[in-house]
Amino acid sequence: MTADHTEHTLSTIEGMAAVTAADWSGLGGAARASHSDSCGSVIESGTPYNPFVSHAFLSSLEDSGSVTAETGWLPRHIVLRAPDGSLEGALPAYIKSHSMGEYVFDHAWADAFTRAGGRYYPKLQCSAPFTPATGPRLMVRPGPGEDARRRALAAGGRALCTQLGLSSVHATFVPEAEIAAFEAEGYLHRTDQQFHFRNPGYGSYDDFLDTLASRKRKQLKKERKAALENGITIEWLTGSDLTEAVWDIFYDFYIDTGGRKWGRPYLTRTFFSLIGERMAEDVLLVMARRGGRFVAGAINFIGGDCLYGRHWGCVEDHPFLHFEVCYHQAIDFAIARGLARVEAGAQGEHKLARGYLPATTHSAHYIDHPGLRRAVADYLDRERRDVEQIGEMLRDHGPFRKGGDDAEKSGG
Repeated sequence: MTADHTEHTLSTIEGMAAVTAADWSGLGGAARASHSDSCGSVIESGTPYNPFVSHAFLSSLEDSGSVTAETGWLPRHIVLRAPDGSLEGALPAYIKSHSMGEYVFDHAWADAFTRAGGRYYPKLQCSAPFTPATGPRLMVRPGPGEDARRRALAAGGRALCTQLGLSSVHATFVPEAEIAAFEAEGYLHRTDQQFHFRNPGYGSYDDFLDTLASRKRKQLKKERKAALENGITIEWLTGSDLTEAVWDIFYDFYIDTGGRKWGRPYLTRTFFSLIGERMAEDVLLVMARRGGRFVAGAINFIGGDCLYGRHWGCVEDHPFLHFEVCYHQAIDFAIARGLARVEAGAQGEHKLARGYLPATTHSAHYIDHPGLRRAVADYLDRERRDVEQIGEMLRDHGPFRKGGDDAEKSGG
């Protein structure tokens, strides 16, 4: 695909190896604070760092064999270049032969279109693979003209769909601020719901507990105490702590959970070694130890303003240990690091009682076939209303004292 947009050129690359880490890091959200690109220019980004769109993360998925044509994720990233060839924008994209590993579900759309005689696959998926976390999709170099560059990238997704004869384009877990650019290029807006912990500036976990209703506060104290019975201790591992021996242990946890959930885990063992080499300071393992060995653990990724919880696994079952490792310890870490929120993955109304409030997520969908597009648009109109109403109802049932908690107010 090649197109010209106000002297900028859109094209596709077949993997992250086609662009340097320094140039990719010049795009908003792909690196922490300021950095220098391959030409030595210092780039200041106002977009908080999101580890899932970093060169290190996306290249590790590809280089480890987790994201390949064989696994149904064929990289076709859309890039926007200035006349001098410098990278001005990118849209991480994959040609998909299925809908697994996306967490925004379109199986019903695929089934309906197939029954009507259409072909839903292949399609174009614009996301961080296997990752239900909101982050930049229309990634642009900071500076004048950002909105135009974002819209050009959205148009690029639609153009690639037409050029390759794909059924549709799906940009999932999109920041709400990017939705306007997608809608301007004919995409449909979809919403869903997750549960996020908001940190208005707590000094400790006890400060957070003080904002809860008395019964909820007592419940969480009891739960955390019970989780650590049987001689269990918790360790935070990051940076140089992430040895190959540690990854071997955690991968066994991941395989156990992934095998039960999906039948075939998405990530290879090599992936964990690569992120350990390329982004160890952005990774937090919360590990539970009993009797001299690790028995459970969860992997988290550390962003500029957010801790992102991803995978959990265990080799021993203990009451409340999952909640302790995945949710309570994440809150402890976010408070200690001064992070504004914790995103603990997809779904899970059980998170509500533990201080994670409903938060709306967004996606954008371009449907090529007019009839399917009309049907999907009608469905999404109704779905958005339902998501909003359910979110309001759940917020009213949160654990916070009524009448003024900052975290509760910011949970929408």
